[in-house]
Amino acid sequence: MKYKQLGRTGLLVSELCFGTMTFAGRGFWKVVGQQPQETADNLIAKALDAGINFFDTANIYSEGESEKMLGKALGKRRKEVVVATKVRGRMGPGANQVGLSRGHIMQSVEDSLSRLGTDYIDLYQIHGFDELTPLEETMRALDDLVRSGKVRYLGCSNLAAWQLMKSLWISDKSDLHRFETLQAYYTIAGRDLERELVPLMRDQQIGLLVWSPLAGGLLSGKFYREGEGPENARRAAFDFPPVDKERAFNVVDVMREIAAAHKVSVAQIALSWLLHQPVVTSVIIGAKNDEQLSDNLSAPEVELSADELSRLAEVSALPPEYPGWMLERQGQDRYPAPAPGA
Repeated sequence: MKYKQLGRTGLLVSELCFGTMTFAGRGFWKVVGQQPQETADNLIAKALDAGINFFDTANIYSEGESEKMLGKALGKRRKEVVVATKVRGRMGPGANQVGLSRGHIMQSVEDSLSRLGTDYIDLYQIHGFDELTPLEETMRALDDLVRSGKVRYLGCSNLAAWQLMKSLWISDKSDLHRFETLQAYYTIAGRDLERELVPLMRDQQIGLLVWSPLAGGLLSGKFYREGEGPENARRAAFDFPPVDKERAFNVVDVMREIAAAHKVSVAQIALSWLLHQPVVTSVIIGAKNDEQLSDNLSAPEVELSADELSRLAEVSALPPEYPGWMLERQGQDRYPAPAPGA
C-alpha cells in the first residue's frame, strides 16, 4: 500500500480509502448496502491488514448507523487511522437540522463524535454546498472546530470550482483554516472534473478523494450495453451517478481487453487508471463482501503501460468545450520553439 500527503498537510493517507456507505442500510441507504456489524468488523479488519489507514463515512449514512458501526469496528485501533466524516445532510425533521449553519455544524460534530466513539475527527468535510448559509459563517464555524481540537483538518465535497475557490479566498483573507481536500465523483467514464476542478486543485494544492470510482458498479465489468447485469447489483436498483452510458461502454470495451491481458478484473483496471492520475490522493472503495474487497485491494498492483494509458485516455476523452479549447489554442505560442537541430 502506498501513502500520499493529504493536501498540503503533513498527514499521510493510504491511496485506497475504505468507505462505509454500505453499512447498516437504513432508510434511503438500504439499496446501497445492508452490512451488519459482524460483516463490517471483518471487512475493516481486512482493510487494516492490507495497509489501509483511511476510513470515510458521513453522518447521514444510514441515519448515523454507519458512523456507529465504523467506531465499533475500529475499536482500540482508532488512533492508528485517519477517520473522515461529513456534515450538511438532513439529520431530523426540524428546519435547522440540515445545512451548513453554525448551529447545525456545532450540533452535528458533537453527534458524530459520540457515534464514532472518539474525541476528535481527523478530516471533517462539508457534504455539499448550502446556498442559504454564507460561506463566511460556515468557514468560521469549521475553523473554531479545528482550534478547539475536535477536528484536525477540513475538507469539502461536491463543490463547483467557484464555490471551492471562494472558500479558499475567505480562509486566506480571514486567517481561517482552509479546505485541504475535495471529495468528488471521478471515473474514467466521467472525467468532467478535469475541466475546472483539476486545474484548481493543482494550483491550490488541494487533495482529491474519489467517490464512486466504479460509477455505482457500472465499471465493474458485470454490466453490458445490451442491458445485461446482475439483478442484485446496486446499479440495477439505484441508477446513480448519472453516466453517458454509450461513452461508458466504449470505455468498458477497451478495459475488458486490457484486463484480459493483465489477467485481472475490469474493476481493477478502472481503479488502477484513477491511481495513475497525479491529482488523485486516495480512491474510496466500498465492499459488500470479502470477495469484492479482495479484488479492489489488488488494484494498486496493476501497472498500466504508456500505450494502455494512451488507449484509455483516447476512448474516454471529454468532448471539447469553451473556454477550454480556446485556452489551449491561445496557450500554444507561450512555449518557446525548440532550438534548430534540437
